[in-house]
Amino acid sequence: MEITAALVKELRERSGAGMMECKKALTQNNGDIDASIEWLRKQGLAKADKKAARVAAEGRIALAQSGGNGVLVEINSETDFVAKDENFLKFTADVAQAALASGAKDAEALKTARLGGGTVEETRQALVAKVGENVQVRRLVRTDGVPNLGAYVHGGRIGVLVALEGGDAELARGVAMHIAAMNPQYVAPENVPAEFVAKEKEISLAQMSDKDKQKPAEIQEKMIAGKIKKTLNEISLTGQPFVLDTNETVGDALAKAKAKVLSFQRIAVGEGIEKVVEDYAAEVMKQAGLA
Repeated sequence: MEITAALVKELRERSGAGMMECKKALTQNNGDIDASIEWLRKQGLAKADKKAARVAAEGRIALAQSGGNGVLVEINSETDFVAKDENFLKFTADVAQAALASGAKDAEALKTARLGGGTVEETRQALVAKVGENVQVRRLVRTDGVPNLGAYVHGGRIGVLVALEGGDAELARGVAMHIAAMNPQYVAPENVPAEFVAKEKEISLAQMSDKDKQKPAEIQEKMIAGKIKKTLNEISLTGQPFVLDTNETVGDALAKAKAKVLSFQRIAVGEGIEKVVEDYAAEVMKQAGLA
């Protein structure tokens, strides 16, 4: 398989490794991005996959909440300019309220929810005509009927809903803010899939130095267990240092309040959407027959 510049660029973005290391990894793994990331990690040249952090599209996350019910809606636009337009901002706020009131479970169901004198879809089409740009209601997540619901939207770009049992509204909001900032993947280390743990053990073994490999098996196991424990805490909500008080973990703060996180949802604008970066100079030259 040809190792293109685009493949190298994607691997660099996802792994944080250098260009030459990425090219070598892709060559070794026949252009397979995921296999290349694992290969880089075994060489000690990369940390966890950064794919989830890639944000490509423009738009806004809107929140609507009432008691123990909350909904987050992602609405996309083509440009940041339209994402800040007052018509677009009003539409996103209204759609979130419509989603909450209608009980819609997904973006498709939300299309037929009532909004003003029509439906969400009819209002969207009218907005497209007004702003001259494609606008899409991409997705929604909701949490209903929880004892203590924390909700937070950061800059219109990242939204969080977190369901707590126990604690108070201040703690729930604080935990939601933490999730927005630190993007944990699981509630607690024990929630991490066994397959992930097994893969981390394999990688830790591959990274072990020759000197450490000479140590007794039980010592090696303890070293690997300590490394895996650190990784699991880094990707789990309860194991992370609390952003509001880094002297304690989120788990510590919850324990003090006799609270428990039942679930959380976090969405960010444009996750998983690849943005086409236009090279206007090249496009003009192409149209003029100069490229």
